[in-house]
Amino acid sequence: MKFTLEKTSGNARACTIKTKHSTITTPVFMPVGTIGSVKALDMQDVVDMLGAEIILANTYHMYLRPGDKTVAKMGGLHKFTTYPKSFLTDSGGFQAFSLSDISKASENGIEFRSHIDGSKHFFTPTKVIDIQNNLGSDIMMILDDLVALPSTGERIALSIDRTTKWAKESIEYHKANQAKGIGVDQNIFAIIQGGTDKAFRTKSATELCALTDYDGFAIGGLSVGELNEEMYNTVEHTVQYMPKDKPRYLMGVGTPEDLIENIERGIDMFDCVMPTRNARNGTLFTSFGKINIKGARFKEDEAPVDSKCTCITCQRYTRAYLNHLFRAREITYFRLATIHNLHYYLNLMREVREAILQERFAEFKTEFYKKRS
Repeated sequence: MKFTLEKTSGNARACTIKTKHSTITTPVFMPVGTIGSVKALDMQDVVDMLGAEIILANTYHMYLRPGDKTVAKMGGLHKFTTYPKSFLTDSGGFQAFSLSDISKASENGIEFRSHIDGSKHFFTPTKVIDIQNNLGSDIMMILDDLVALPSTGERIALSIDRTTKWAKESIEYHKANQAKGIGVDQNIFAIIQGGTDKAFRTKSATELCALTDYDGFAIGGLSVGELNEEMYNTVEHTVQYMPKDKPRYLMGVGTPEDLIENIERGIDMFDCVMPTRNARNGTLFTSFGKINIKGARFKEDEAPVDSKCTCITCQRYTRAYLNHLFRAREITYFRLATIHNLHYYLNLMREVREAILQERFAEFKTEFYKKRS
């Protein structure tokens, strides 16, 4: 990976990340392709319609189905899915958190039962790397111990200790693999934990960022029940302990407002299911806020979803047509709505980047909120 910090505007950063498969300009939003597919879209949509340079796939889900060894036999994620750009693979730590009724973390890893067939599995830091080696992703996330908020100080401290221990095991194993010719084109990110407590975040960030062989660092364990201001304050506190010469990734966040607020605090990379999931539920994001397309007021509305948007959905179809498709549960709706929402997110990142390059991010943020008022 080659990382270049090109410009700052306040704490907001415009960077370039080069992997084997693509050049990623930041700030960047990564569409979520959990099982190697962005829901409702094919890879031509993702590449040609949206111009996405990186998407996210999930280690836990790909391991269970179709199996990481199957993906390896099919040539890795890039050949298997035909997506030629960069993949980031999450480690499965979030799935252990979200499926806590069928998983249990311990000193050496996470035991879980498959949500598909109930079979028992055990993820260790090294096994997660092995799976991601088979998947062939460009950026691999380490196994981390994520806890819901609010939580006790004792549980958060345990989470930090486990995450640091697993991070040390992971980087040593990854470097040993690379010496053997395994994963030589793959990069690895550590995940900072600590809830919303500044002392805990300082401890986790300091310990992990001391592991200088990591290619980048993520902030995990947010957007899991805390207030927005708590998230923003935690990010603002944590980034001061993160290297300036490596990517900063805020995991699982969030709304357009969350992106703008956290870019202002120095974050480069984001992912979230919000644009795709909300599209399927009828909520469409626009330059002036969001609308619920299933509302009766759109039944005879001849306007596009957003007159400022250049996506194919807005260029070709009316709100009335999308309202009809949604109410009829027509499959075409899911594709058109998903294209629009992801286009909005990716285009927002392009506009933010341009504002940073022109050193006018503060003005851009003011205008962003003014359009929504």
